[in-house]
Amino acid sequence: MQSLSGQHVHGQDERIGSRALLGATAAYAILSTVGLVAFGTLPAASETGAQLVAWFREHGDSVRWGVWAFTAAAPPFALMVALLRRLLPAPHGDMFLIGAVAFMAALAVYTWTWAGLALHTDQLEPATARAILDVAVFFGPVLTGSTTTMMAPVTLLAMSRQPRIPRWLGALGLIAFVEQAVETITIFGSTGFAQPGGAMNMQLGAGLTFSWILAFGFWGGARGRDHSNFEGRGTA
Repeated sequence: MQSLSGQHVHGQDERIGSRALLGATAAYAILSTVGLVAFGTLPAASETGAQLVAWFREHGDSVRWGVWAFTAAAPPFALMVALLRRLLPAPHGDMFLIGAVAFMAALAVYTWTWAGLALHTDQLEPATARAILDVAVFFGPVLTGSTTTMMAPVTLLAMSRQPRIPRWLGALGLIAFVEQAVETITIFGSTGFAQPGGAMNMQLGAGLTFSWILAFGFWGGARGRDHSNFEGRGTA
């Protein structure tokens, strides 16, 4: 009876966890999309200080809405990570968690930098805007370390001989991982596609990473099971 009761509780927990994961992933998707739309096409490293001042004066309110959306997206993302980690064995789950926490921390620093620039646009000086944004645009190049740390353990599990993760998610993870690894070259860029904060960072890289995070979250909510439950059943 105790065994049956335990299995019933495990099954109930899995269903609750799956619903929570689906809900958290949907909330994160919606809020992040709002943030991305609000920010729009961002100025990058090649813009002049005068161009930046003009851009912030035109888009200051949109930037603050974008910062709000990304801030509001933090709790559902944290719940996603906590539940997804349960689907992964050690040390894969720990590595995924470390990457996700670094991702959240970097995003927080990035967004509060943009919010600060948007706060007093009437007093913003070109040299100041350029100097501060030079720090912010390296969010994309440096974030590749966090994203590859998240993707690597999940992708390795999907590509193993007895995968716990579906192959299609592994294929998407491999594509995104390779792109993010190549994207580290934007650390040395200055103009064009590979400049810091440019299209390689904010369109291509961000799009692939966002797609992978959502794919992992929705798959986990729809099909995933707690890894510890698998272990418990195997030894029962």
